[in-house]
Amino acid sequence: MRGIGGCQSKVPEVSANCAISRTVWFNRGVKEEGRFLGAASAGELLHLLRDGVPRTRTELTSVTGLARSTVRLRLDALLDAGLVSEGGSETSTGGRPAGRFVFNARARIVLAAEVGATHATLAVTDLTSSPLVLRRIELDVADGPDVVLPVLIKTWKALLAEAGLDSVQVAGAGIGLPGPVEHSTGRPNNPPIMPGWDDYDVRGRIASEFGVPALVDNEVNLMALGEHTKCFPDAQHVIVVKVATGIGAGFISNGELHRGAVGAAGDLGHIAAPHAGDVPCRCGNTGCLEAVASGSAIAAALRAKGIDAHTSTDVVALVRTGDLEAGQLVRWAGRTIGEVLATCVSMFNPSLIVVGGTLAMAGEMLLAGVREAIYRRSLPLATESLRIVPSQAGDDAGVLGAAAMVIQHVLSPSVVDRQLA
Repeated sequence: MRGIGGCQSKVPEVSANCAISRTVWFNRGVKEEGRFLGAASAGELLHLLRDGVPRTRTELTSVTGLARSTVRLRLDALLDAGLVSEGGSETSTGGRPAGRFVFNARARIVLAAEVGATHATLAVTDLTSSPLVLRRIELDVADGPDVVLPVLIKTWKALLAEAGLDSVQVAGAGIGLPGPVEHSTGRPNNPPIMPGWDDYDVRGRIASEFGVPALVDNEVNLMALGEHTKCFPDAQHVIVVKVATGIGAGFISNGELHRGAVGAAGDLGHIAAPHAGDVPCRCGNTGCLEAVASGSAIAAALRAKGIDAHTSTDVVALVRTGDLEAGQLVRWAGRTIGEVLATCVSMFNPSLIVVGGTLAMAGEMLLAGVREAIYRRSLPLATESLRIVPSQAGDDAGVLGAAAMVIQHVLSPSVVDRQLA
């Protein structure tokens, strides 16, 4: 089954006698904030059921090792909260059929937004990040938070009305912004293309409007989270690269988003690029990758050759019509990005690199350059099983990641247990 953005939806297959053993469950536990928990609480039981596989009380008792009466109490609490529903019955072999219980993804809804330099994608999703309604709007992030955030709030409310939903059903809101964000506070930190946003309390503004938790992160981090959760859930070590007006990266390490000490991980665009010389960058430094290999940099190079190009979209259009100059510059940009990524491959050893953003819509021209440089510059051991692929979620990656970020928080075992208590 195809999901949003062409992603392949995957649902684990579990037999009627519950293929996940009690030993496996207790060995892996539930990882939360660096701790491994046993399957004891209602929140942890919900964590198990979130894979979408219906299970009977007997199966849940077997998997968790809890007493049947305890499982019944945990399920009753989740049923009362609407987080779990009865998903049908097993075929009876004599006596009363055993009821099966399944995660209710429509129990609550999530508000999600990815804000770019000149546009935003907003959605209302269920608790699996699947959009119920979605809208793309034009805006200018340089107008500042006092202009942009009210637009997001107004659009979310319009989407809720369009879907016939009520704000009381909202579990949380998530926003991706096109600049550095201190995730723990939700405040942008000296974003180069976002005047007026520095240290602005984005999280507090949204939380006060809807009365729910609000989370904020860099848009490329959320692209990485979106690609990982919806398209590549089995990949444990991933780099997701966005090449558009700017260049950034998000890292998935051991299956989790890696933000770094203060949320600054993945600032690929401001690494010094080979052969970039002293080309000035908007960050204030010179010779940055973004200054020579981004969509805006290529557009500027084309204008210098007398070709009408002003944006990444213009560059892609020229490549698609067979313009030789545009094609050569995009291929060169891919090689330059690949040379910087080769360092990341040596340091991080990913199994998957996903390339997205507007310029990636130029197709194999950009990807071929990236692959060429990485395979030339990296050790064979690091590239032996490395895949370098285009984005599968496309324009939806960031908004899917924003929803996933909120869901990971509001459905974490500790938060669920506090709410049930």
